[in-house]
Amino acid sequence: MKAKGEPRPRIIDSLISIGALIFVMAICLAVYHTDPHVPLLMGSLFASIIALKVGYKWKDIETGMMQGITQALQAIVILAIIGVLIGVWIKAGVVPSMIYYGLMVISPKFFLVATLLICSIVSLATGTSWGTIGTMGIALMGIGAGLGIPPAQTGGAIISGAYFGDKISPLSDTTNLAPAMAGLRLGQMTEE
Repeated sequence: MKAKGEPRPRIIDSLISIGALIFVMAICLAVYHTDPHVPLLMGSLFASIIALKVGYKWKDIETGMMQGITQALQAIVILAIIGVLIGVWIKAGVVPSMIYYGLMVISPKFFLVATLLICSIVSLATGTSWGTIGTMGIALMGIGAGLGIPPAQTGGAIISGAYFGDKISPLSDTTNLAPAMAGLRLGQMTEE
């Protein structure tokens, strides 16, 4: 709820801000083929200008930005750890070892079901679909190719299992980020 006297943007201000972000993002991605970081920064700048026009003070805008960053920090740390995990597994030879032993153990008859279950379990345990796809997924694609399984079917089983496990995992970055952005914490959700 807004405090009395606090600036309140009109719907047109919000639409202009979102529209500007979409426009800048479309131009930068479609025409200049840039990464989305610069257009997002430009969109933040434009939203800040709109907020100043509406009547917010820079200190309030800065505080809002810091609160948003703080809420997203948990997901950023999890994604950084995923990157480290993928690199370590590949450098340490874990992925090639999984391919070697997987070809000896997994039957082509049960490969797709086993792939779905393996990716679901790994994703549930680690809380990351990207990490599962980047580690187990690579190994299972190699095993599938060695067993003669079509890559599209193997990829479908990998992605399905990885996302299923990620969505039910209490460690998942997206599962934790969504309620955090809504202003809820895990303890608040279970108490209500």
